[in-house]
Amino acid sequence: MMNLQLPDRFPAYRFRGSHFAIGQQFGAACADRIRLHLDRATTRLREKQGIRREDALANAGRFRAYVLESAPFFDEEIRGVAVGAGISLEEAYLLQLRAELGVVPAEKLADEPGDECTSYAVLPEATRDGVALIGQNADLPPFYGELGVVVELVFDDMPSVLMLTPAGQVSYLGINEAGMGAFANYLTCDGWRVGFPRYLLSRLALSKESVPEAIAAIRSVHRASSRNLMLMDAHGNAADVETTPTGDAVIEPVDGLLAHANHYSHPAMLAAERAKAEYLPNTRTREVTMWRLLREHRGQLDPATMQTILRDRAAYPDCLCRAADDNPVHDTQTFASLIAQPTAGRMWIAVGPPHEHEYVEYAFSPVAIA
Repeated sequence: MMNLQLPDRFPAYRFRGSHFAIGQQFGAACADRIRLHLDRATTRLREKQGIRREDALANAGRFRAYVLESAPFFDEEIRGVAVGAGISLEEAYLLQLRAELGVVPAEKLADEPGDECTSYAVLPEATRDGVALIGQNADLPPFYGELGVVVELVFDDMPSVLMLTPAGQVSYLGINEAGMGAFANYLTCDGWRVGFPRYLLSRLALSKESVPEAIAAIRSVHRASSRNLMLMDAHGNAADVETTPTGDAVIEPVDGLLAHANHYSHPAMLAAERAKAEYLPNTRTREVTMWRLLREHRGQLDPATMQTILRDRAAYPDCLCRAADDNPVHDTQTFASLIAQPTAGRMWIAVGPPHEHEYVEYAFSPVAIA
């Protein structure tokens, strides 16, 4: 299995056509990274949770029925990825799941740190130039820095998407051409089950053109697990949606601002919290820090200011910008940092941790390819 060095910037690709064709193009263009992703993911499942590769693959196939029932276009893309990369369909599904493969047996879920990501949204009235902002520091095991790619997906039947994602994963963090943004955080609760994968929820939101439509879509599926979704649209709406497999609560902006980390914050959801006690100080500190910095710079927030905020390490070891050796127990660092202006169709993304790397601008292609 090949190894890749951490890049200075995430490689970018543009795929166009039907969902299957886009998946196939994705698989072929990123085959080496996809195979490395598969190797890293299955190794981590074995080492962290004692889940054998063959068991993980068997479990991954059980989620497919829920994808086919609620959003079959994802299945077309996943099948395309498998064909393009030369891997099995079960292997392609495994790449969409990760922690959810620990739901059988359920006690394996306790082995997941679950302290990943700090997200934010800033409505136009709170920015310097009247252009809304949304994004996050994305925290995962450090090897995801080797796997990240930026993809522009130009569909025949729904808004185009610009997204950062680990190679082979068809949904993660990004924006669509209608001005929607969708970002996400890990949450821990009881009741995880076989169902619609949590990673697909952000792309499901990006198949819509408004926050209310996106929330309705999230509520419509038989969700496998918990997820926090930070959403924004071009109509001046933003919302943070905390979910369990069977419920949700919506947090509205305060003074045009939103921030979220990896614990339940809505009063109606506090009883659902199942994060380990040793993880809670980290996530709570990160959320408080993000709120404080957004409020201190309200009215002056723009991509440059957000770069400074997302590089903040003042609350070490519980800082927004996380290095691999901040916590010797957790194998977590900020593998990518994202700032998006959905209505402008652009994002700035840094390989993580961002205090060690520059942000690079990515945007929708201005001219369609014939």
